[in-house]
Amino acid sequence: MAFPIVRPRRLRRTETIRRLVRETDLRPAQLVYPMFVRTGRGLREEIPSMPGNYHLSPELLVDEVRPLAEAGLAAVILFGVPGEDEKDARAAAAYDDDGVVQQAVARLKDALPDLVVITDVCLCAYTDHGHCGVVEDGRILNDATLELLARMAVSHARAGADLVAPSDMMDGRVGAIRQALDGEGFTDVGIMAYSAKYASAFYGPFRDAAHSAPGFGDRRSYQMDPANIREALRELELDLGEGADIPMIKPALPYLDVIRAAREAFDVPIAAYHVSGEYAMIQAAAARGWLDEPAAALEALLGIRRAGADLILTYFVPKVLQWLG
Repeated sequence: MAFPIVRPRRLRRTETIRRLVRETDLRPAQLVYPMFVRTGRGLREEIPSMPGNYHLSPELLVDEVRPLAEAGLAAVILFGVPGEDEKDARAAAAYDDDGVVQQAVARLKDALPDLVVITDVCLCAYTDHGHCGVVEDGRILNDATLELLARMAVSHARAGADLVAPSDMMDGRVGAIRQALDGEGFTDVGIMAYSAKYASAFYGPFRDAAHSAPGFGDRRSYQMDPANIREALRELELDLGEGADIPMIKPALPYLDVIRAAREAFDVPIAAYHVSGEYAMIQAAAARGWLDEPAAALEALLGIRRAGADLILTYFVPKVLQWLG
């Protein structure tokens, strides 16, 4: 009887050997933790559709982040959740220098100067209609929105943000933000652009958390068609040409092919957002005993890394830091 000379199982025989030949890694420094900062004081309220994640008021944020930074977390991204009475048609609270995100950024950079603080730049949580841009006669106006996004980004930079992350998907917003930042002297503030943000069914828990569901219609006129990949690469190319430092694909798992195509097309850091719906699915299945939560979550994140993402935004950060030890 002939036995095989080539035996791939030799390199799977022990955990030590498997680690020795492992092709892809997952490290704390590759993760970005999305956090929701809410107007008020003394607030730490769990988000029902995203167990383990919280609404936090600015003064409690540092205590929440400090142990994560000590465990190796390199970056957070902040989403503002203003009060309903702070919302208006032009999202004035978004670019208020005393706004909820601006307060949170200043506190974090003062207490944890080495932490990379990224801020989401979008109007949807701050508008009374819930859309990501200026609305007129039921239409979302692209160019009228750019000025407000630029003002928001400059306000975040003034508070101390290291990177701003426009997530609105308006055409030309990266260029408008880059020009505004440079004009105010913030040439070192980077832009992590939501370059390929799809009109996805996986955003539901986030919209609950951010109180940002659109009051009418949907966002398909500015977010991307899930059927398209070539369009995504054009969007990345446009954003990089306008001054983006890190393009992002969102969501992650249903768009691994887009992440891989972006990795092959562009020699820049690529980010992917493991979104709220992806998180909630694993949480719900684990709660019913249908999945092993650590194994499923780590496998999902490793798959995103293997597809080509350098950075992953994920709500699993606190648990992953524990699992990775």
